[in-house]
Amino acid sequence: MNPLYPIEWAVAWLMVKFHALLSVFMEPDSGLTWVLSIVGLTVVVRTLIIPLFVRQIRASRAMQMVSPELQAVQKKYKGKTDQASKQKMAEETMAVYKEAGASPFSSCLPMLLQMPIFFGLFRVLYYKLPEAAAGEAFGPLTEQLARSASNSTLLGSVTIADSFLKSGDGGISTKILAGLIIACMSAVTFFTQKSLTMKNMPKAALEGPMASTQKMMLYMLPFIYVITGPSMPIGVLIYWLTTNVWTFGQQYIVINAAPTPGSDAAKEREERINAKREKKGLEPLDFTPAKKVSAEPEPEAPIRVQPSSKGKGGKKLSDEEKLERAREMRAKAAEERRKAQEAAGETPTPPTQASNALNKGAKKKRKK
Repeated sequence: MNPLYPIEWAVAWLMVKFHALLSVFMEPDSGLTWVLSIVGLTVVVRTLIIPLFVRQIRASRAMQMVSPELQAVQKKYKGKTDQASKQKMAEETMAVYKEAGASPFSSCLPMLLQMPIFFGLFRVLYYKLPEAAAGEAFGPLTEQLARSASNSTLLGSVTIADSFLKSGDGGISTKILAGLIIACMSAVTFFTQKSLTMKNMPKAALEGPMASTQKMMLYMLPFIYVITGPSMPIGVLIYWLTTNVWTFGQQYIVINAAPTPGSDAAKEREERINAKREKKGLEPLDFTPAKKVSAEPEPEAPIRVQPSSKGKGGKKLSDEEKLERAREMRAKAAEERRKAQEAAGETPTPPTQASNALNKGAKKKRKK
């Protein structure tokens, strides 16, 4: 059993319902009516996954924001090949992801969810539509509707089932239309990826292996469209172009409303807010992030203790010996002061009883 059958059936049902709605005020057998039916199908799909898209934007931003921390962890364990170091590195890496709320798989989730729908639409237009037109109805896609979709044309004789490599009756017109759609897809994808990786990322996050991968994807994704686009039916290319334009617009709104702190987009938002406040006569806001205040008390500065005095032999002096040494130094200072006064012709200051006592003590010690 085909695992994509439920998705193919749902895709065909949505396309038929939008065709019935548009047929109320448009030509039912017009190629434009069927093209807009595919656009409506795309809008429904993208609306359903808006929460996942927002999560993808945040996950991509978080992944690049933690890039410097991941580089520090890799540098820490560089050259260590033992099992314990590998396990420790894995634990620290997961801790960084958890703290930042990032996941290497979240950014791919919306794209992975769209792939079955993309392949389902491809199979409906490439296989089911011709089969239904030949008499093998597929669910809501009856033989009459299939013939209408197969025979409705754009720009002459181009149908939504034709492709660049399978141009049918459209000939050169199909190739030109397919080439224009592929070129638009590539351009929109390039600018979408550039605004995400360059405009919405701080400069610190634009370095390292992860940033290099993002820059590589900037050129690889458009190139993938150039390679795979020629084999896709016009209807699938329209779905692809519509979803890329939707992604660009959705991303533009998200980045303008909640840009990454420190990025060029954040600076532009701050300037817009302050410009509006200036027109209203209000003071500009300061968007400088506040410094983190640690909840733990800072350690007290250590008190420097003066080392104990020691004698000439390195022996620690007692309190009595310290007092005696202080007396000697005071007596010596008084003697030098008396000699200086005599040399200057002044009357020497009579020594106090304390000074005499100090001199006597010093003399007794010298006699001993």
